[in-house]
Amino acid sequence: MDAAIRKAEVLIEALGYIRTFRDHQTVIKLGGSAMEEADALRATLQSVVFLAAVGLRPILVHGGGKPIDRAMAASGLQPKKIQGRRYTDDATLGIVVRVLTEEINASIVRQLRDLGGKAFGLHSGTSQALFGEQLMLDGPNDEKIDLGRVGRVTRVDAELINGCTHAGMIPVIPSLAHDADGSWLNVNADTAAAGVAARMKTAKLVMMTDTPGILRERKDPSSLVANLTSDGCRQLIREGIIDSGMIPKVEACLDALRSGVGKTHIVDGRLKYSLLLEIFTDKGVGTEIVL
Repeated sequence: MDAAIRKAEVLIEALGYIRTFRDHQTVIKLGGSAMEEADALRATLQSVVFLAAVGLRPILVHGGGKPIDRAMAASGLQPKKIQGRRYTDDATLGIVVRVLTEEINASIVRQLRDLGGKAFGLHSGTSQALFGEQLMLDGPNDEKIDLGRVGRVTRVDAELINGCTHAGMIPVIPSLAHDADGSWLNVNADTAAAGVAARMKTAKLVMMTDTPGILRERKDPSSLVANLTSDGCRQLIREGIIDSGMIPKVEACLDALRSGVGKTHIVDGRLKYSLLLEIFTDKGVGTEIVL
């Protein structure tokens, strides 16, 4: 009986959050080990289906770094990184597009449908959701660094995405954009998700990562920082607590907040049902970032 009562208490706790965010969109960025571990991925996709069922209108954006690396190795191509970003020549781009659309996106859509969700991949023809331009990095002496077919999102087809979520469907968007000529651009998944959230002005942006959130001590989960403001993030960056790969995620969150997104979250995608625990419980399990 105690277990049953506890389950009821959890539902009651969730009720307030369901009322608050019902009919509001939430962008979930999926990547890293959250996609590599079958049980973790299934739990996350079950959570996404739950969000749709209670009216939170989820939008899923995904990358695919590790599967792309494996596909490149199988083709005899050596990944090349510049300032932490994948250099994308034509051969690499072909692999990126195939892996993201034909393998990862198709698999996620299929699994969501198997779990009872109405999912649809947005990445081709009239269903292309992201549009962009080539990205050039700043180099020394005001030089620009060419990353090949790497881009940034400049436009999001909000009408297409809204049409899907209003119809009760879950849009599944790979981190690829079309340029002005209709050619593919490889886009960082964190910035792609933030771009979608910013354009749609969603209630939430949730980054599924390989860590519990932002930690004051990298190897100590108990040092989790549960809540941060933009000023707090800047301070932790200056102190070196937020560093390396976490900086782009935090910057993407801050960009989204400045564009009108309500709240952003960084949570551990390896933790079973972390998405639901972060959204529907008072304490959450990750790091919440607000302006």
